[in-house]
Amino acid sequence: MSKPLSRGKFLQLTIIGIVGFFVVWYAARFLHLSPPKFLPMPHEVAAKFFSLFFEPFAGATLDEHMLASLRRFGMGFGLATLVGVPLGLAMGWFRWLDDAVTPIFDSLRFIAPVAWVPFAALWFGTGIGGPTLIIFAGAFPPCLINAYRGARNVDNVYLEAASVLGIGHLRMITDVLFPAAVPSIIAGLRIAAGLGWMSLVGAELIVASSGMGNLIVRAQSAIETSTVMAGMIAIGLVGIVIDVLIRRMERQLLKHRRG
Repeated sequence: MSKPLSRGKFLQLTIIGIVGFFVVWYAARFLHLSPPKFLPMPHEVAAKFFSLFFEPFAGATLDEHMLASLRRFGMGFGLATLVGVPLGLAMGWFRWLDDAVTPIFDSLRFIAPVAWVPFAALWFGTGIGGPTLIIFAGAFPPCLINAYRGARNVDNVYLEAASVLGIGHLRMITDVLFPAAVPSIIAGLRIAAGLGWMSLVGAELIVASSGMGNLIVRAQSAIETSTVMAGMIAIGLVGIVIDVLIRRMERQLLKHRRG
């Protein structure tokens, strides 16, 4: 394995990569590899991105679409966390619960979140329930699996010490398994957030009347390529922000744990 790059070298390579990407983009346009309507210039996409904050498209401005998507994401991801993490920890402690849940979970977790779209549309229509179901389907498995693995990998010394002190099942989960499993849980939340955010965009393409996915599909129907790209940029930026917030939460939890 090569040595880690210095901060200066990392920054230099990052700039080179970004510049190279835009050089290829401009070259593709100047060489007419695609019609201008289907491959707008980078500065045209940037202009469209900022204009969407002031000029409504598909019934809302870009920030309103983003807020609609974030509300759906918050509900689906929050539900997946509230159910998946406690259930994973409990499965890691209670063998009977593990044996009861695992067969059902293993048969469902390999179903792609978008496969739930027909049921989401039939059960919830274009309301908030449909996207929430699809986000939950994408985010729930990593939450449960990583919490379960974290609980199963707790050092037996801590478990034996807690048993000697007469700690009950609930306190064993909350006071022993959960603190020890925090790194694994946070890793699961990062994966779950990424899958949930991608699942949301897929859901909004079909079962939503607002949000980033709906904006993209409406722009595609109108052959507004620059709007489609602007929407994709917004989706990527929001995803980065979500990941940064989770990593910051991880640092705070680990700091508190060491303290």
